[in-house]
Amino acid sequence: MSLPVRISQFVAGFSGGDAISNYALQIDSVLRRLWPDVSTEIYSVSRHISPRMRNFCSDYRAHKTESRSTDINIYHFSVGSEITDYFCKVPGRKIIVYHNITPAKYYRGISEDRVRVLMDGREQLKELVPVTEVALAVSDFNRRELADAGFKNPEVMPLVVNLEYLKTAPSRSVINKFKDDWTNILFVGRLVPNKRFEDLIRIFYYYKKSINPASRLFLVGSFAGLGRYLAYLRGITAELDLSDVFFSGHVKMEELLAYYKLADLFLCMSEHEGFCIPLLEAMSFDVPVIAYEQAAIPETLNGAGILLKHKNFEATAELIDEVLNNKQVTQEILVQQRKRLLDFDQTVLERRLKEVLNL
Repeated sequence: MSLPVRISQFVAGFSGGDAISNYALQIDSVLRRLWPDVSTEIYSVSRHISPRMRNFCSDYRAHKTESRSTDINIYHFSVGSEITDYFCKVPGRKIIVYHNITPAKYYRGISEDRVRVLMDGREQLKELVPVTEVALAVSDFNRRELADAGFKNPEVMPLVVNLEYLKTAPSRSVINKFKDDWTNILFVGRLVPNKRFEDLIRIFYYYKKSINPASRLFLVGSFAGLGRYLAYLRGITAELDLSDVFFSGHVKMEELLAYYKLADLFLCMSEHEGFCIPLLEAMSFDVPVIAYEQAAIPETLNGAGILLKHKNFEATAELIDEVLNNKQVTQEILVQQRKRLLDFDQTVLERRLKEVLNL
């Protein structure tokens, strides 16, 4: 097959630190290395491109002026967007990469705007069925949703993550602020309701009040646009008379790395994840992981960490204590986590892209 004129990627929004944006950048880097003579570009909605990322992404309306039938167009789909209509009509081969759509039920009473966008996403996914040549998903959990939506023979293209960015220097100011002998429990992710931050707080309540008073809970992630949910969570901490719960908000990369460096345990109670990259980040820092067995999380861990089949806050607090104080248990967890990380090799992504694009 002759090489296309251009390979274009489309995302609903583009910002630094966002998992989908980072994945698009990684694919772009691989494409440039594999086919240096092919033009590549990432497109999004202009108002949803963060200012500091505008050198890496263009407004999708600029794509139309040069589009040809020989192009390959890749759409990273996760939410309703005006890009969907354009993607359906643009000439060239069409490939979607499905990152999953959070069920709208989690946002009811918190953000009706988000409810509408997510419901639009479910409807737009159906519109993509007849125009899509290849449907890909970053996990088998997502692949099954594509099949249910009507896509023919959807396949998995693993969300292979280049974790080299974790090797940069962590923030000394964050480390110095919390450098002591206290136990630090960490979760990383946007402050969104499907991630069940309230469950993390209630587990920490039992751990701190009944087991280890010298402990903290770091909740690291942006809460922009979700002030109502943040207020609800702060209300829970006040009701429980609970101290040492830290909502970081958006953090710089060096600050994020400092929190991982400080962490003694990574706790995830999320009920809906299409993949969950922070699990890999935590494992890269040799932080033992405990996570709720839901959505794509069992697939991402694949035998690493500890999976919880049920939500029992007191029992989970006791399990945290066991993991942190039983050296044999800790070591067994870390061995399996290190082994799992070996599966996320850059060559896997390169091989799958060659197969899918057939160039």
